[in-house]
Amino acid sequence: MDPHSSKPISFISILKTIINNRNLIYQMTKREIVGRYRGSVMGVLWSFINPILMLIVYTFVFSVVFKARWGTGSEGESKSDFALILFAGLLVHTFFAEALSRAPTLIIGNANYVKKVVFPLETLSISNMLSVLFHTFISIIVLLTAFVIFNGFIHWTAILIPLVLLPIIIFTLGISWLISSLGVYLRDVGQTIAIIVTLLMFLSPIFYPVSALPKAFQSVILLNPLTFIIEQSRNVLIWGKLPDFLGLAIYSLIALVIMWLCYAWFQKTRKGFADVL
Repeated sequence: MDPHSSKPISFISILKTIINNRNLIYQMTKREIVGRYRGSVMGVLWSFINPILMLIVYTFVFSVVFKARWGTGSEGESKSDFALILFAGLLVHTFFAEALSRAPTLIIGNANYVKKVVFPLETLSISNMLSVLFHTFISIIVLLTAFVIFNGFIHWTAILIPLVLLPIIIFTLGISWLISSLGVYLRDVGQTIAIIVTLLMFLSPIFYPVSALPKAFQSVILLNPLTFIIEQSRNVLIWGKLPDFLGLAIYSLIALVIMWLCYAWFQKTRKGFADVL
């Protein structure tokens, strides 16, 4: 197959890629998850240990040391609530940040696939995102377990968390295709992404509620693609509220368009990968 030949860019071709290469995607995702802990004594158990330790640290620092409160106005707000609310916001940001931080080197780090064999390069971003998503859902399990320990119950709305995360998953996949392509031609992309994801962390309602900001700044925070998902995640996981279904539907449509545009960009620019690498 000629690496310089045109690749399909239709939305249907995305679905075909996922379906036709599902076994390959599964194996690559599994290899990525297992490979991260290869050689360690605890192995994949570190996927549980890491978020548990982080949650313990957050609970101690913000609940015991700083005695922080989220400011919901609820008299029944416990000392552990801030740590759980913080953790819920961080897991969304961590998913987005980790997936994009790996994206710039996806093609560069697999140059042999570009040069030597016929390989569906677009699946690299998919398997990368799925491996990050695996750790995100483990963090959600840890969060829900802690919620039960601290509060003695769990909100039934927690089952809606996959629906809440779906739009950001679609959006992240699209941006990953864009960044992985740019990373081949512009080697400074990796450093730029690191700065951007750090800025997004502080421009997201992770450490503070949107309502705590002046009106002039609230509109800026709402433009952050993570803000809506973070707030909806807290609704279903922490507050026991139904998500904004209309908002999720609109977000999903926009995310699908962005994903398709980024996929089309990836398919158009991949013709030059072999020459650059």
